[in-house]
Amino acid sequence: MTSVHTSRTKLLYFLSSLLLLALILGSLGIPIVSSEGMIIRAQAITRDIPVTPEDPLWQKIPPMTLPLSGQIITRPVWPEPTAHALAVRAMHNGTDIAFLLEWQDNTKNDRLTPGTFRDGVALGLPLGDAPAFFCMGQLDHYINIWHWKADWQSDIDRRAARTTEKDKAVSGEPRRFEVIPRRASSVEDLIGGGFSTLTTKEKQGRVQGKATWKDGMWRVVMRRPLSNEEQENEAKLIPGRIQAVSFAVWNGENKERNGQKAIAPWFQLALDPVTKT
Repeated sequence: MTSVHTSRTKLLYFLSSLLLLALILGSLGIPIVSSEGMIIRAQAITRDIPVTPEDPLWQKIPPMTLPLSGQIITRPVWPEPTAHALAVRAMHNGTDIAFLLEWQDNTKNDRLTPGTFRDGVALGLPLGDAPAFFCMGQLDHYINIWHWKADWQSDIDRRAARTTEKDKAVSGEPRRFEVIPRRASSVEDLIGGGFSTLTTKEKQGRVQGKATWKDGMWRVVMRRPLSNEEQENEAKLIPGRIQAVSFAVWNGENKERNGQKAIAPWFQLALDPVTKT
């Protein structure tokens, strides 16, 4: 009887600990998930891929909410990031694939000046069949990283606004002059082979981005053709296949940059088979 009582006591203690952990995580805004079902589905559609976060088609796809944690693998460690969860949606049409990434960020940091830092989000896809180290890859196990940057998005949006300003100039209103960098995309296409080894791919613009910030929420779309243009330096995305994907989020207001970030290690990404019409 004593052994039975002891076993019950241990079980109650274990369950109480789980409940306490769940309450703590819930108070921090971290969703409680199980390892089963943590598969991000890229749903097949038969129309053009959405290019903006506002496209109503996104609302037809249920999001997968991933817990984010601090980066404590390498120095400088970052154990307490401000972002605790990332909502992910994905879809493809057999030609292109797009991801919608959403997270809470009460401040919009989209200008890079001395002493300030930008908001950002990235996803990583292994170049080989086996996942590499999820942060930056490793030697002989490289990772393709799509890094959306809020200041790059700002550059693109402000350049687009120049067309409106030119129209104002024709009507006699004064124009505002500003030197704005010319960007091929708001997403930098990178290759990683370990810490401090990030390399910008020579050709940019294959991965495109579009983002909005409203009511303390970033909503970022990243999209790319499914076909491989570079066999060795571009992650394969094949309909009907399951592969790995990881994520990272930076909050510029919290002075997060480089390895100081919130991370979500490898999850499974399942691309629906191509829908036949």
